Amino acid sequence: MAQALYARRALGASGLTVSPLGVGTNKWASGKNDQAVFEAFQAYLDEGMNFFDTAELYGVGKSERLLGACLKQDGRPTIIASKYMPLPLHGFQKALDGSLARLGVPTIDLYYMHFPLTKIEAVMDQMAHVVQAGTIRAVGVSNCNAAQMRRAAERLARYHIPLAANQVYYNLLHRQPEVNGVLDACRELTVALVAYRPLASGQLVANMSPTRGGKATEALQSTLQTIAQQRGKSTSQVALNWLLQRDEHIIPIPGATSARHARENTETLTWELSDEEFRAIDQASAPRKR
Repeated sequence: MAQALYARRALGASGLTVSPLGVGTNKWASGKNDQAVFEAFQAYLDEGMNFFDTAELYGVGKSERLLGACLKQDGRPTIIASKYMPLPLHGFQKALDGSLARLGVPTIDLYYMHFPLTKIEAVMDQMAHVVQAGTIRAVGVSNCNAAQMRRAAERLARYHIPLAANQVYYNLLHRQPEVNGVLDACRELTVALVAYRPLASGQLVANMSPTRGGKATEALQSTLQTIAQQRGKSTSQVALNWLLQRDEHIIPIPGATSARHARENTETLTWELSDEEFRAIDQASAPRKR
């Protein structure tokens, strides 16, 4: 495999390292073929990947339950991330206990605040207490801007706990983390940028007409498809490869609901874009400052 891409990536300064690609399990909750999900889980581990992302919100707990069943059935080491939704009347400890029960684990490796819907400092205090109790190993935030990241990191620092990750929407059609300060903050604070929907919900897949974005989207798709054809790869692999080469702090988590999907995603790590190919994609998808 391409050595630079295959190397484990750090979840900030938490001490945890994960495979350079994770798998998002949101779609697991909407599927009807649980066996296919388990086969995807196994295929991912077979290829040396170990990072699985879920949330209590996904399918009202179904995604966590399926992942828990996979963990019990397979038993190989993994790094598991889940998320707390800070809604009114939805207690932190009760939510965490529910996720632990559905996953069937005593500890969650990375626990996120899913959205900044309440006072960040209060949630970080609760996170710090369960880190100290050993119920979670690392703390993350999700869907936070740069200022919110800094608030979370500053609060956790009171407990000598680093902010491990910020999970945000990031792909070639949405490169705002590069211009809104989030990627810069991740670099400055030593925080992983976990990129969800790295394939823009299928808009970067070959032979799929863009539903929005117009000529700009078509131009990007054309660039990706040309490189994919020249390389004998899929457009999704090209798009993921660009994200992986963009910055070592970035950890994409594409979905995978079948073994074929899992293997296609991990094959991304067997090669690298040339500098010329990287620049062509960069130019075709350049973000605009707002």
